[in-house]
Amino acid sequence: MGGDVTEFFLPRDFGEFCVGCTACFGESETKCPHFAKLSPITQAIDAADVLILASPVYVFHATGAMKAFLDHYGWRWMVHRPEEKMFSKQAVCISTAAGAGMKSANRDMAHSTFFWGIPKTYQYGVAVMETSWERVSEKKKRRIEKKLTRLAQKIKAGQGRVKPSMKTKIVFAVMRQMQKRGWNEADAAYWRNKGWTEKKRPWKS
Repeated sequence: MGGDVTEFFLPRDFGEFCVGCTACFGESETKCPHFAKLSPITQAIDAADVLILASPVYVFHATGAMKAFLDHYGWRWMVHRPEEKMFSKQAVCISTAAGAGMKSANRDMAHSTFFWGIPKTYQYGVAVMETSWERVSEKKKRRIEKKLTRLAQKIKAGQGRVKPSMKTKIVFAVMRQMQKRGWNEADAAYWRNKGWTEKKRPWKS
């Protein structure tokens, strides 16, 4: 469908586990011991129009590498300090399995895209009945390509047009009330500086 693609592979490009220090929540994400290593991915995420998270199914869920990666963005959930660029993006969660578990694996990833504030997340899971792409039948590959082409067309049509859902707006409103009470000063200061505790919102009305 055109456009530039930036790819990262886990755990090759990022394989650190969150150590639970909570510095990202209480102080700043820059205090994370893995901040520098994660920064190139964060910059790519912020620059992208569409995010694609992909994982094979491991025991009915996304891989440990994907979970460890997403753990590092807990500070970006709406309950803390969401990045306003997320509220105009689209995302796709893709999973493959030899048998089943695609729905729960995609849900693992889609939880993060929703709470990051991304208005539209597509989910695509497929049972390839194999553990190697090379052994997947050509017929199945053609079927996958056809479905993904249709999905790409939907994404292209939605570019620049997606709006936060009512669910997103409700969650944001609840978080806004929490931040007005100032339960965590690092988060509360962020919301105040953005003007979100007043009338401003991270999306176009």
